[in-house]
Amino acid sequence: MARKALAGRMLRSLSRLWRDDAQTEQVRRILVRTLYTQPASLAIGAFNGVVSTLLVAMLSGSQALSICCGVLTMIAIARVTAAVGLSPDDELQSTKRLELIYEAGAFSYAFLLGLIAALTLLLEVGAELEVLMMANAMCYGVGICARNAGRPTIALGQLTLVTLPILVACIYIASLPYLFLAVTMILLLPAMASITLNVFKVLRDSIAAAEASQLMAEQMRTLARTDVVTGLINRAGLNQDIVDKMMALPDGQTLALFWMDLDRFKEVNDLLGHPVGDRVLLETANRLKEVVPPGATVARFGGDEFIVIAEVEDRKASERLASEIHAEIMRPMRINGERMEVGASIGVALMPEDGIDADTLMQSADLALYHAKVNGRKQTRFYDATMSRDLVRRREIEAELRAAILKDELSIFFQPIVDLETGKIRSFEALVRWFHPRKGELKPDEFIPVAEETGVIVTLGNWITARAAKAAAQWPDDVTLAVNLSPLQIRAPGASLGILNALREAKLPPHRLELEVTESLFLDDHAATEAFIADLTEAGVKFALDDFGTGYSSLAYIHKYPFSKVKIDRSFVSGPDVGAKSDAIIRAVAELGSKLEMDIVAEGIETIEQVRVVREAGCTLGQGYHFSRAVPDYLATMLLAQERSDGDEQRATA
Repeated sequence: MARKALAGRMLRSLSRLWRDDAQTEQVRRILVRTLYTQPASLAIGAFNGVVSTLLVAMLSGSQALSICCGVLTMIAIARVTAAVGLSPDDELQSTKRLELIYEAGAFSYAFLLGLIAALTLLLEVGAELEVLMMANAMCYGVGICARNAGRPTIALGQLTLVTLPILVACIYIASLPYLFLAVTMILLLPAMASITLNVFKVLRDSIAAAEASQLMAEQMRTLARTDVVTGLINRAGLNQDIVDKMMALPDGQTLALFWMDLDRFKEVNDLLGHPVGDRVLLETANRLKEVVPPGATVARFGGDEFIVIAEVEDRKASERLASEIHAEIMRPMRINGERMEVGASIGVALMPEDGIDADTLMQSADLALYHAKVNGRKQTRFYDATMSRDLVRRREIEAELRAAILKDELSIFFQPIVDLETGKIRSFEALVRWFHPRKGELKPDEFIPVAEETGVIVTLGNWITARAAKAAAQWPDDVTLAVNLSPLQIRAPGASLGILNALREAKLPPHRLELEVTESLFLDDHAATEAFIADLTEAGVKFALDDFGTGYSSLAYIHKYPFSKVKIDRSFVSGPDVGAKSDAIIRAVAELGSKLEMDIVAEGIETIEQVRVVREAGCTLGQGYHFSRAVPDYLATMLLAQERSDGDEQRATA
């Protein structure tokens, strides 16, 4: 009864292990692969069995043993051939087929080896030969349990088949020693089964754990390379993908890299919320996946930037694809029932024309994208060599500008702002000038954008304010100073404190400083902007809205912020489209300024006729070449002195 219970538990354990193993095909495949590993050990065992049976057959002279020896030899040769010829790594070979082939050879060899051992006992061929075959058969049965523990049914099946004929022979002979041998073999079966099943469980669990770890690692690798919002590959995935595509690029083919940036996407997030912004990004990603050719890579590089990498035949093909991509992105979207139009700028670089490695190609596309945005957005630009030369020049200007600030090579010039009614100077606008020791005068249009791009504008802006304040402190108390500020300078940490320190060092009262800002400052609705304006307004500094009429919501800005002055952009005064419409706009703005008790400055006045027009329209102040160009501080002082002298003469005459 105990033996039956033990056998039942073994069968149930084996059945459970088989079912668990069958649940994971990958684990089963690995376990079957262990049967075919180290075919040398299989060949050694086969050789030993064949030689042993051949020796027994020859010495015994038994025809039956000779026939069995011949069959065993053929089975051994077939097994070794199959072990060497069949590859478990070959995906064309099914796991079940590999297992069945091994089973057929293993079971037939084991049974035949056990049968030969049993025949030696029954035929009484001699004690030496009987010991040889018994030892050979039993050692094979025990050893095979360890070798084939990865498939316990095969291992235990071989042990059973090799011992069964011997067990039958022992019972048939029925002598006391043979009966005891039979009992010993019966006890051997559950003992070896327990050991084999334990080895199998450890082996199976180790393989399953390794597989789970590998699967988790692959999932984490996939997550690390995937953008969570769009499902596209991210920057990490792109870096690997672009290298792979470059390595696999066929001769004669071109690799095109399209780098696109959604125009003013931050406004979508700020006005409609980040969930809507994510929907826009997802819709853009889906459109890109639909329009690109098969095999192309679509990635979200970060923020509102996307990159497409595709093989194309030539430059014309890349131009057609760029046009299709741009048209698809520019097509209106419908998000939450609302129609939205999201523009995009695209920069394109080609390999090998614009770069032969990933870094160069991406740098070229980035430069092309930069020029697309600088030149008005909503356009596609292909890289050309002049863009790199422009970049080199900007870097050169940046380095020289930093040095110029330290070496005091920059100068502050002042352009008067005149009262249109009295003709007197009410204020001076401070303008920076750079007289390079080798290149001569560099225009602000050349170095101010570079300063803003690189962050040098913060240092430059503080320097301008400090220098201009020192000059303005020498002017009459009723003449104010106007200084332009960059948005980057305003958002820099401690910006308001820097302005107040400059005024304190120059001993210029805060109410005599007027900071000019453009509408672009308010597009980002930055909290630092509001804090900056609030701090300086409280201290007495005034603010003016510059370039009015060229932005988006100027009336809202005028209503929200404490502006004391509005400057009408020169395009309405002396631009090419000046006429009845521009005059009407000036008149409307001037009337608005009158109602709000703000001064209205007309910029760009060049003729006496323009003076008359803007004055009749209601402008209170004027600025432009008609009155004076920007002049050094000493000439500004002379202009004020001359004005005061003329005023004294007029009063004396009166």
